[in-house]
Amino acid sequence: MGQLRSAERSKWERRQRRAWHVRSTVYGTEERPRLSVYRSNKHFHAQIIDDRKGITLAAASTTMKDLRDEVKNGGGTEAAKIVGAKLAEIAAEKGIKKVVFDRNFYRFHGRVRSFAEMAAKGGLDFLTNPKKKDKPKKEKKKRAPGAKKAEKVLKKQKPAQKQKQKQNTKSKKKK
Repeated sequence: MGQLRSAERSKWERRQRRAWHVRSTVYGTEERPRLSVYRSNKHFHAQIIDDRKGITLAAASTTMKDLRDEVKNGGGTEAAKIVGAKLAEIAAEKGIKKVVFDRNFYRFHGRVRSFAEMAAKGGLDFLTNPKKKDKPKKEKKKRAPGAKKAEKVLKKQKPAQKQKQKQNTKSKKKK
């Protein structure tokens, strides 16, 4: 095979770095197992894994007998959508609702994204960023219209100008 060219080497180094980064943060437990994906040019595979026990809880692939007839091109986005729906169905039968998504070294677009969207529609609750855990989303504070612009103007002004403007606004409020 020979040596890799520098462009190919850096491509694989980037992939390896992404894979290490993802796997260092993603860990499957019994409550929230890891959903790992693998894609090749011909097929798309996904499995739900409990890393503590080291077992595969559920799996789906374009090579399954159920899905072979439905899929023309096993490596396309349509195939990934079908695999996502099938995996969500299998997981629901086994009582799995929450998962941590492990995209391996793949970027979150194309086949990986379409798979994740269909699995989520099928009922799987994804945790894409394990560092955030299961914290509820923070609600944004509502401000009066134009308040943000006034704050920016105050930040840009010099201290003497700020005091004058504050005094002007106080006098306007009194009137």
